[in-house]
Amino acid sequence: MKKNPLVGELCAEFAGTMILILFGCGVVAQVVTNKDGALGDHDSISWAWGLAVTMGIFVSARISGAHLNPAVTLALAAFKGFEWRKVAPYMAAQTAGAFIAALIVRVVYADLIGAYDPGHTVKSQGIFSTLPGNGDDIVGIPTAFLDQVVGTAILVFVVFALTTPWNNPPLANVGPLFVGLLVVAIGMAFGANAGYAINPARDFGPRLASFITGYGSAWQDQRGTVYFWLPIVAPLLGGLIGGGLFKVLIENHLTDPEAEIDDTRVAEPIAND
Repeated sequence: MKKNPLVGELCAEFAGTMILILFGCGVVAQVVTNKDGALGDHDSISWAWGLAVTMGIFVSARISGAHLNPAVTLALAAFKGFEWRKVAPYMAAQTAGAFIAALIVRVVYADLIGAYDPGHTVKSQGIFSTLPGNGDDIVGIPTAFLDQVVGTAILVFVVFALTTPWNNPPLANVGPLFVGLLVVAIGMAFGANAGYAINPARDFGPRLASFITGYGSAWQDQRGTVYFWLPIVAPLLGGLIGGGLFKVLIENHLTDPEAEIDDTRVAEPIAND
């Protein structure tokens, strides 16, 4: 049977994003529902999300390139020649993978979530989707929006640096580890203002899953303000900014390593007989 390459790519994006969210939402569920803190804290969340990204990339990179994030897909189309006709299907596959993974986490952790937050309120909403200030009223919408733009810009900028062949990137078999470490670093440095969604599929898919399983206020933040749009719009904008900055500041100044070798050989003095 003749294989359809796009179908394979979409399956890979679905599976890779599903693995990402299974570990990501899973670790948050474990930490949030654990009252005495014995099963994890903020650092364990950051490390688990980073490892989740690494595992998701290993699952899907060979087939689809392991975007796992609509902001990355959009930036790749804008600056790296990714086919625009694939952008919407990739985003849909990523969101579907995140949605299914969140449903699995919701079912697996149903007893613990029910005991911790019987009303399925904002108290446990952070298991599935992000909130300004992680539920703290100190952080406003403008700050959360800026945070997501900056965090996603950093993500895409460094991902481009790690995957651009002329930039002397890490070998393919260890590349996913460095991308995972990048996510750990973002979580530890930019996790306070908006929960570092930095990925529209990562937030919207689980948010939808939580809504249909009892979280009636899933589309709002802790103040009742409609919020679901922010972790979609801000990361998409941030990804474009990060990709554009990499193009201007780094990629436009790179040269072909083979050309550099040839230039060096030409410049070498020739010994006289």
